Amino acid sequence: MADQQQQDPVFQIQRVYLKEASLEQPNSPQILLEQEQPTVDIQLGVEAAPVVEGIFEVAITATVTTKIKDKTVFLVEAKQAGIFEIRNLPDDQLSPILGIACPQIVYPYLRSNVADIVTRAGFPTVHLAEINFQSMYEQQQAQLAQQQGQQPSIITTA
Repeated sequence: MADQQQQDPVFQIQRVYLKEASLEQPNSPQILLEQEQPTVDIQLGVEAAPVVEGIFEVAITATVTTKIKDKTVFLVEAKQAGIFEIRNLPDDQLSPILGIACPQIVYPYLRSNVADIVTRAGFPTVHLAEINFQSMYEQQQAQLAQQQGQQPSIITTA
């Protein structure tokens, strides 16, 4: 029975935390007097890394840039992370867990923190859209497979 318990899959959230956050308003206060609607650009990134045996950190980074013409109104960068214990899973299941399940857990915290930072800075709230992490993961895997399948051979010339 003890052997069976050791082999059971383990997936536990150890901690979710705001790893990094920054806000810049390089053109304040003048830009705050502008009446024009700013453009908003949102970039997201997901990364996963082992911490120790069976423990992984998964982090999502959001960069929100708002501009009026070519001047930045504000720039928010935030990295939300989670520490997960993941043990006794087949290797082919680990990558989807790190690329789909863990980001789905961490992302709502990131959305909340970005909205809070923007609001506290005195701007209308920016809500990050819901993300389909399974679709994002599948696209990344397809791109990776395509890149690996089309690696150019190295040709050296004298």
